[in-house]
Amino acid sequence: MPRKSLSFLVVLLACACTTESPSRPVSAPVQLQVPTLINDSRGEVSASVRAVVDGRTIELDGGERVQISQLAEPAGCWAAGARTFAEKWLLAKQVRVSAMTPGEVNLRLEDGTDYALLAVKEGVLRAQDAAGSLAEAELAAARDDRGLWGAPCNGMDATPSSAATTTTTPTSASQQQPDSSQRVIPTTTQPPPVVTTQPPPPPCAVSYRADQWQGGFQAQITIRNTGRTPITDWSLRWTFADGQTVRDMWNASASQRGSTVTATAAGHNRTIQPGAEASIGFLGSSRGRNTSPDAFTLNGTACTTS
Repeated sequence: MPRKSLSFLVVLLACACTTESPSRPVSAPVQLQVPTLINDSRGEVSASVRAVVDGRTIELDGGERVQISQLAEPAGCWAAGARTFAEKWLLAKQVRVSAMTPGEVNLRLEDGTDYALLAVKEGVLRAQDAAGSLAEAELAAARDDRGLWGAPCNGMDATPSSAATTTTTPTSASQQQPDSSQRVIPTTTQPPPVVTTQPPPPPCAVSYRADQWQGGFQAQITIRNTGRTPITDWSLRWTFADGQTVRDMWNASASQRGSTVTATAAGHNRTIQPGAEASIGFLGSSRGRNTSPDAFTLNGTACTTS
């Protein structure tokens, strides 16, 4: 090989040995996607409850005070219990809310439990309009005497007033035995006249009408305020004699325990003014006889019937 060509080959090999291989490109950092607070499938927002006002009213961490939809106003008899229940399940907890109307939201616990259904099932609150799963939950609470369906409320909005007690002051021995130094003169006293007091008339009147067919019937009940003051947040109760059951009720929400039925006012007819009426109706099931009930109580007070 010519000397000139050999020298050129040596130079090429030396350059090849001393040339550094190009460095690997540095990978760009992985960008983690921050989870969004909006659940696209339900339209829910995650929030924290910072205060409980009552069993159905809460204050969120953003300062918004909202009511939980599908729940009626807490009954006075069980208001404290309803608030304690709400504090246990909601206070300082993460929840999922979705707005229905201004100031009113649907609310689920972090594990997905529907709070309204849970509260009605445990008997701490009534459903605003009992239907579907809420109606079944209210019936189950009444059947098991849970919450306001048990003592002392027994399904009523107010605690029954306790009977007045009479206290008798004991007579001392000196009052019982006359002084021997004194002369006891017997006297004859006339018994006090007997005063007969007529009880006040009932503040309500109820009429019950039913149309029957094989295995079922439809009933219409009219409640009239015959008193002088409005009747608010009423509950009408009666007992069937032949094992009838209520299936669907309108203008009120129904709960049944055995043969006893309680119809609770809806939002649009919760107040009956003096002289005014409220009508409710329902579909029922019967087995043979279908005797109409003849005794009704409204908020624990017996009504006249027609």
